[in-house]
Amino acid sequence: MTTRLLAALCALALPLPALAQDFNAAPPNAPDQRPAFAGQTRAPVIDDDTALRSTVIASGLRNPWGMDQLPDGRWLVTERIGRLRLITPEGKVSTVRGLPEVDDRRQGGLLDVAVAPDFAQTRRVWWSYAEPRGGGRNGTSVATGVLSDDEAQMQNVRVIFRQQPAWDSTAHFGSRLVFDWQGALFVTTGDRSLPEPRALAQDVTTHLGKVLRISPAGGAASGIPSIPGAQPEIWSLGHRNLQAATLGPDGALWTVEHGPRGGDELNRPEAGKNYGWPVITYGEDYSGDPIGAGLTSKPGLEQPLYYWDPVIAPSGMVFYDGALFPNWQGSLLIGALAGQALVRLELDGRTVSGEARYLQGQGRVRDVDVASDGAVMMLTDARNGSLIRLVPQ
Repeated sequence: MTTRLLAALCALALPLPALAQDFNAAPPNAPDQRPAFAGQTRAPVIDDDTALRSTVIASGLRNPWGMDQLPDGRWLVTERIGRLRLITPEGKVSTVRGLPEVDDRRQGGLLDVAVAPDFAQTRRVWWSYAEPRGGGRNGTSVATGVLSDDEAQMQNVRVIFRQQPAWDSTAHFGSRLVFDWQGALFVTTGDRSLPEPRALAQDVTTHLGKVLRISPAGGAASGIPSIPGAQPEIWSLGHRNLQAATLGPDGALWTVEHGPRGGDELNRPEAGKNYGWPVITYGEDYSGDPIGAGLTSKPGLEQPLYYWDPVIAPSGMVFYDGALFPNWQGSLLIGALAGQALVRLELDGRTVSGEARYLQGQGRVRDVDVASDGAVMMLTDARNGSLIRLVPQ
């Protein structure tokens, strides 16, 4: 189904098919690999006949990437070309100017956005982006500013974090922004994709392929266990390309990262731990060759809680805690780009006990969130992308 046709259907607020039952039938890319424990991949399909009503709140968005809701119910939405949009529940779209220049080649551009918990008083916003660093090089950076009273401009803008080293690459920037309960800001980064920087996901003197925890004003947050010789912001290492992150009901960070051809990973990153990339991974390289020595486990390196092979290409995630979908309470909702679906995982503690996919094949889901009224909000990644609201039929 084309994006234009999907938008037309959604604009009419038509019910859409809820669940595709056959996603576990696809063969893995790496058939000789075995999970480290039962239930680590291909969880049972959830028996869920929930019908969804889908309404496009705003269309014509240029490759939207991230979103966060303001206290009054409006949404800040980023577009990769470097444009920050303000969208009302009725679909009125305006532009907030004054953001720094972005490098929007391929996977770069304006990425995630996070609204201050005390926005009603401070009007402060944070965003991540691919920052040009000269000579074709770039890196993931985080900036903050104050939304002007007339909401047309971001004021007092300053950069509070720059991923080091910069690299001449147009891929694997990460990055999600998540506030924790202590007021620190988690920042996820990518490994920059190419073989040489890929190895730096294991190098603690760099910010590549890491989860970072910073102060909202800049600098490392307090309370991070020290890793000898490491950049002070590093929370965990050995990640590939983290484009999904959220806090769990207990305040712990959860992430989903892009794997190679096979090997997307769900993790609950803990301070100081190494999640293996590129020393261990599930799946294989895009050429069909193994990654490194082809290992899926090694002492001292953490196993993912769950992985996908074939991949879903994850982007954006949230724990559902709203009132509109009572059967979804406590589930993880994840956007799928290649999977073109909204993915739901049921959890038993840290174990994935079931998986469902909704709206499968109807668009690349770049981000997912829960509105204050319990509706599920999605961004579709396209040159004519949309902000979509989902409620039960």
